[in-house]
Order: sequence, then structure tokens, then C-alpha cells
Amino acid sequence: MTSPAAFQIIAVVGAGTMGAGIAQLCLQAGYRTLLFDVSQNMLLRGQQAIEAGLGKLVEKGRMSAADHDAALGRLTLTHDLEKVQADIVIEAVVEKMSVKHQLFVDLAAINSTSTVLASNTSTFPITQLAAPVPHPERVVGMHFFNPAPLMPLVEIISGAATAPEVSERVRELAVALGKKPVLAADAPGFIVNRVARHYYVESLKALEEGVAPLETIDELLESAGFRMGPFKLMDLIGVDTNFAVTSSLYHAFHYDPKFRPSRIQQQKVDAGHHGRKSGRGFYQY
Repeated sequence: MTSPAAFQIIAVVGAGTMGAGIAQLCLQAGYRTLLFDVSQNMLLRGQQAIEAGLGKLVEKGRMSAADHDAALGRLTLTHDLEKVQADIVIEAVVEKMSVKHQLFVDLAAINSTSTVLASNTSTFPITQLAAPVPHPERVVGMHFFNPAPLMPLVEIISGAATAPEVSERVRELAVALGKKPVLAADAPGFIVNRVARHYYVESLKALEEGVAPLETIDELLESAGFRMGPFKLMDLIGVDTNFAVTSSLYHAFHYDPKFRPSRIQQQKVDAGHHGRKSGRGFYQY
């Protein structure tokens, strides 16, 4: 493997909230960045989110107008997977193992064996993700937190086959993006989602049992020092995404009751109430 400085082109797959945020970070750090999504509409929304994010930096005096224009000039949009060729590809697609498996196999076929394939998964074991991929030593976890441009933490996860130099290159990339990387073991939920899951699960149980309305639960936890209450945070992350993560951990821990998904959250997902992105979640927007 070459040195971390060899990363020149970064591809981000998935133009949703996380993907657009990761792409913005890469542009800010001076990398040529390719943003892919199968949906033209999602690509447009991702581009708009990036432009808005960079615009706020200009408004706050943290970026010059010239740097803003230069950053946008480094952005390429595509809905053609064949064009997703880069030194490192960071996937930020739906939390479905079958989707990620197919994506990584397809990416491996159109990229060189030196291309690093990084997953932003918040729960799936990297070893399992890498299993069907040729040269699994280049598959690694690079888990950002929402909103990616603001949250400093990035978890770097090595699977059983991940080459040490790959995880080191990705760790150094995270530093170059202005993040604080931590190395995590390839265990369900890694560090943060395993610990934080109960912030959501217990709050949902309290709502199910009629302990208090969701607005009160949010207010109390914010009063206790949390920046956002659990229901507001689920709406920001995506109720569907949050539910998928909880369901994945529930399965990974062999249906340990402490990770049981909520029926209330299941109902929200079934109704299409996915949070801010759909205009309605636990709150209306």
C-alpha cells in the first residue's frame, strides 16, 4: 500500500444526509470528490446540501468566497456506477447487508485492487461486509456521525482481513478531514452505537409504558445535559435509519431483550414518518 498522501480522489456513494456531509468534508479538505447516487433527485438534494453547508462557512467567516468556489469546483456528481473510480470509496447507503455486499462487489470490479473500500455502517461487522469482496484486506469501517461536517468523532474499524496499513491510511485521512479518529473492534455497534442505543431504546420504552409524553422525555434529557432529546435526534438521523440500526443490533446480540426494537418506532417507519427528511417523524416539520 502507498502512503496516505496518495489519496487524491475520494468517491462517496449515497447522496443522503450522511453521504452529502462526508462529501462536504472531503471538499473542504481539498480532495477531488465524486458523489454518486442512483437517484438524480437525491444527487440534486445532496448537491444543494453541500452548497448550503459551505455557504454557512462563508457566512461565519470560516471560509473565503474563493475557497468556497474552489471546493465546489472539486465536486463531480454521477448516477453512473461505472464512473465511481477513486483512491478510496466511502459508502453511505441504506443499512442492508445485501445492498452493501452487492455494492462492494460491483465497486471492486471497476476499481483497482489498491482502491480502499470504506463503509460508513454503524452496526454491520466489517468482516462480514468484506466476505464476498475480492481482496478483502482493503475493506475497512469509517463510521462518521450525524451531522458529519460538525461531529468530530470517526470510528475506524478493522475486520479480520483488513490490512493494518489500510486502517492506518484511513485513520490519517480522518485526521486530514479534521476529525478525531478512534480505533474500534469489529463488534456489533462498535463503541458508540452499542453504548448509545439505550438512549433511544429506553426512551421509547418509557413512551410505550406511558411514563411521559415524548416532548417531556426530550425536555428532561436536554435539561440533564444532552444537546438533543432522543426523539428529536431520531427525527434528525432518520427514524427509519435508527430503527434499522436497532434491529441490526438486536439480531447481532442474539435477540437480547435490552436491544428490542420499539413497536412505536416500527409503526412510524411503516407509516413513512421518517423524520425531518420526510416532513414528519415524532414531530412535524
